[in-house]
Amino acid sequence: MTPGAASAAAGDLFSGGGEAGRLMAALDWSTTPVGAVGTWSAGLRYAVRTVLASRYPMVLTWGPEYTQFYNDAYAPFIGAKHPAIGEDIRVTLAEGWAALADPVDHAITAREASWLPRLPLLLERAGYREETYFTVSHAPAFEDDGSVGGMLGVCTEVTGEVLGERRQRLLHDLSSTGASMTDEDQLLTALCGTLGSDPLDLPFAAVYRHGDGALRRAAVAGCPPERLPAEVPGPQALPDPVAALGLRGGAWSDPVTAAVALPLTAPGGEPLGQLVAGVSPNLDLDEEYRTFLELAAGQVATALGNARAFEAERRRAEALAELDRAKTAFFSDVSHELRTPLTLLLGPISDVLADPGAPLPDGAREQLTLALRNGQRLQRLVNDLMDVAAIEAGRAAAVRVETDVAAFTTELAGVLRAAAERAGLTLTVDCPPLPRPVFVDPRMWEKVVLNLLSNAVKYTFVGSIAVTQRAAGDQLVLTVRDTGIGIPAAELPLVFDRFHRVQGSVARTREGTGIGLALVRELVALHGGSVTVDSEPGVGSTFTVTVPFGSPDATPEDGAPASPSAAALGTAASWEQDVTVLPDPVAPPGATATVLVVDDNADMRSYLVRVLSPHWAVRTCADGEEALRSIAEHRPDVVVTDVMMPRVDGFELLRRLKGAPGTRSIPVIMLTARAGQEAAVEGLAAGADDHLAKPFQATELVHRVRVAVERAGRHRPPPPQPAASPVPAPDVRALVPASRRPATPLPTPPPPPAGEGVTRERWRFASVPQSIAGLRRALRRFLAAAQLDEDQAYDLTLATCEAATNAIEHAQDPSEPFFDVTAEAGADTVVITVRDYGQWRERGASMDRGRGGMLMSAFADITATPGPEGTTVVIRAHRAGEGPNSA
Repeated sequence: MTPGAASAAAGDLFSGGGEAGRLMAALDWSTTPVGAVGTWSAGLRYAVRTVLASRYPMVLTWGPEYTQFYNDAYAPFIGAKHPAIGEDIRVTLAEGWAALADPVDHAITAREASWLPRLPLLLERAGYREETYFTVSHAPAFEDDGSVGGMLGVCTEVTGEVLGERRQRLLHDLSSTGASMTDEDQLLTALCGTLGSDPLDLPFAAVYRHGDGALRRAAVAGCPPERLPAEVPGPQALPDPVAALGLRGGAWSDPVTAAVALPLTAPGGEPLGQLVAGVSPNLDLDEEYRTFLELAAGQVATALGNARAFEAERRRAEALAELDRAKTAFFSDVSHELRTPLTLLLGPISDVLADPGAPLPDGAREQLTLALRNGQRLQRLVNDLMDVAAIEAGRAAAVRVETDVAAFTTELAGVLRAAAERAGLTLTVDCPPLPRPVFVDPRMWEKVVLNLLSNAVKYTFVGSIAVTQRAAGDQLVLTVRDTGIGIPAAELPLVFDRFHRVQGSVARTREGTGIGLALVRELVALHGGSVTVDSEPGVGSTFTVTVPFGSPDATPEDGAPASPSAAALGTAASWEQDVTVLPDPVAPPGATATVLVVDDNADMRSYLVRVLSPHWAVRTCADGEEALRSIAEHRPDVVVTDVMMPRVDGFELLRRLKGAPGTRSIPVIMLTARAGQEAAVEGLAAGADDHLAKPFQATELVHRVRVAVERAGRHRPPPPQPAASPVPAPDVRALVPASRRPATPLPTPPPPPAGEGVTRERWRFASVPQSIAGLRRALRRFLAAAQLDEDQAYDLTLATCEAATNAIEHAQDPSEPFFDVTAEAGADTVVITVRDYGQWRERGASMDRGRGGMLMSAFADITATPGPEGTTVVIRAHRAGEGPNSA
């Protein structure tokens, strides 16, 4: 072939190969082991064309000298060593050839392709010994005669994927480390141990904690503690010269020469300390690496802050235990304190719903009916608690009157018939007339029958419930038999104990106070009778009530026969609501995301549907087991779940979703009636994406779900909505003039100047329960700086947080969404002021005798001044040892 023909052939061979093709065309191949292009075999030409035509990273070696050819997609893998076309690949990849030699030789000699996923390779493409990972396949490349002429390699770099998974695993482990620890030293040691489990990213780590104006070493991983300073004056002294520590680390055990110091800050902004994190010598400290280190520091700070919050809550629990001696006085007043506001809530709502002259729109009527039904439920719970308290105090007595128990029991069973039948159960009632009069307290008998029947409906899923009543000598025997789940033999002696729940029992709902059966036993005992239970798991339970026919204590006031009360009808309505399955709402136009709501309370499901359905498609389930089936059929974008549910509860649902690859990425928001740091930590430590305590604002839930949808990254979020009720209905507050918002915001008066020798600080907090933790931290810091006695500081913090809780929960329709706290510490007096901006209803003298007032008054002098612009609570106390009564 003439030189011109050879050049034309080479140009045709390398054309279309991009920069790599141009480099090959320009190279004098006669100086390489493969010789001039014109001498190349057809097999080599075909292999070169294949490499250049591919967009996937490919490399070809040819001949015993391993002369390399590669395409543009492969060039970034060797970094600054490019171009290396025509050179020996063993020289180009000298630092990593030890890992590649065997699979390459095997492909050539054995004619078998290799597959090496996530192969760790040492590369020096950026001026340092770099930790990299590649998924590589080596295959033989054949000559014209069928012999192996070289090796064809296909590879892709997965370094980012490997590092991301490794770091995500560490962050997850950090979030679950020490979730139940309250001792700071043990917690920090455990956290450093977890940090030390990833030496490739963190060759060493040390936590320094703030204390007495300095930073003190608290825990170390990956480094002998004595090599690090025990105390430094401030963060500017960290990290020490790292090279002097003599540490080696990273994937290739190179000297560690760099570290970063990261601040540890509590959620409220309180500085906790510093995290010193060693930097791998085999990784670039890029933005992703820094972000990972910052997230690790955030996890450490959160765990430390939670431990301190746990300790504060433990001390609060101890203080409340000391106040237990006031329990009797509390129960004597609580009836008035609870029943009066319930009356003022339920009365106006009932009047508005029953007023024919002022018809309500359907939306407002639905909301008010929901409020009335749940208010009546709360009233029943309060009445049950009052009955228990009265029985405990020895103030309860049965007032027995002649009652047609057969007819009365039949009517009581009838009110639950609809609920039982909607639940798919058969309810049979066999209560024939009795041979002689029976004297019982009708309202107590009603509670006995309804509690037993409700219990049967709750724990029976298939089959029947039978109510029978017979005379046996001088006694009346009532039997309630079901075909429910039954009770284990070990639990039978405990079922009538207050607040006892059978562990692992399956029920229609987890709701209830745990006093129903205890109340049955107490009420039956007041009639001189007894109650027993026989049960077998998987077969059912039989409750037997035996009471004497008795004698009258009084005569009926109106002579009318006993009939079910409004409370009984309300109980039946609640059960009907719980067992009725409603269809899922129609998705709003343009909805691109689906929210699955999981809650065993039917009213809560309906409320959540009304809140969320204007924004997203909403599906509902009554428990975690049903939710898992629904998710298997149609994957939602976000799951909003209650915690306490039958069958599969919220935590088990969360565990199963996060444990399955197909559902691990679904954001889960947990709703719980258990408020406080402990509940939040428990949910987040279990893997929840968000946590919201009941009661909550509808707008807050909508915003949190929107954030979860955006985080899922699967749908464009809906446009922002105004902070109004998501259901178009008139403002119910307009029906009560005293609750209307003032026309103009109320001004905040300027704080008075601090006096001589007086330490003073002022804070403003949002009117949400989460602010209490921040207030507690601010007060602890202020009172410690004021050198107040530790026990007195704790007492004043407790009283102030109680006042702030009242400002959040009881200020009606505040003109400003915050409350102000001012603290002054003088030579002998401490004064703390809590001011809200809401309208308080006029209070009677008896309304200040509950637990809140008692708790605050136990520690200081309390003055509460309500006014049109808000309520101001002043807490005043003499320093310990400085008061007028000090020794």
